[in-house]
Amino acid sequence: MRVIISRPPLLQTLPIPFGPCKPETTALAVDLMSVAYHRLLSVDQQRDHGVSEPAPIAQAGHVHQDELDALMHVNNVVYFVWFERLRIAFMEHYGIGKIGGTDGPRIVIRSGEIHYIEEMVRGEDYIVTTRCVAMRRTSMTLDQVIWSNARKRATFRCVMVLLSQTGATRTPITDEVRARLIADGAAEER
Repeated sequence: MRVIISRPPLLQTLPIPFGPCKPETTALAVDLMSVAYHRLLSVDQQRDHGVSEPAPIAQAGHVHQDELDALMHVNNVVYFVWFERLRIAFMEHYGIGKIGGTDGPRIVIRSGEIHYIEEMVRGEDYIVTTRCVAMRRTSMTLDQVIWSNARKRATFRCVMVLLSQTGATRTPITDEVRARLIADGAAEER
């Protein structure tokens, strides 16, 4: 589907990421994905939308006006929100924990590193992917990628640690979860 997004007159003269508009060009054409947003995507759906490295967990989204900063591109904090949204879906999909649950482990990020590769602007569709690449007894390393127009736009690698509900001790990854993660490509580290 193709949609035309008109820019208000004030923005027509500003040098924003789409470039300054001449009076006769006050709109930006955007191709929208033909995939449901905020639903888990299959590997085939990911490939159909340009993801060259599909992952076990993926969701599509769309950049909205309120996610932009003063420079008219996606605010850096928004990338963390998108990554977190999919980490939550990842944890629930693998049965590691539930948001607000009182019987499973507390899950925290021990460390993380983000790389902003290419800016994103209003109207772009994207797919966020998440995979577990390695795990130890009580922690796992996740690789997350934001894809748009068949290109990586940002990556985030983080180490997640499972804690007891009180946070006082670490909680082991269960054998069932461990087997599912290995089946989806995670490596065991010691």
